[in-house]
Amino acid sequence: MGGPPPAGTDQIEKVFSSVVSVMVGLGFIALLVVLLVAGFRYLMSGGEPKAIQQAHQTAMWAILGLVFMALAWLVLQMIKVFTGIDVTVFSVRI
Repeated sequence: MGGPPPAGTDQIEKVFSSVVSVMVGLGFIALLVVLLVAGFRYLMSGGEPKAIQQAHQTAMWAILGLVFMALAWLVLQMIKVFTGIDVTVFSVRI
């Protein structure tokens, strides 16, 4: 009948920040994998123009993904500077 108490706001904050941290880490791992695939495609292209173009496009999309992640972080930092609210920290206040 006892059992553990229900989750409070502290646990929800911890879970949310853990999920966000894992997602950011997975994003960077995916970026690394895609860049490695692009490099492998360059190496294996054998001078074939179509294969080189595909490798170039793969690398370009990976770099664009990195740029978008950096821009998202910069936007969050700008919100913090202009409003004084740190939107990178999840906090539930009741």
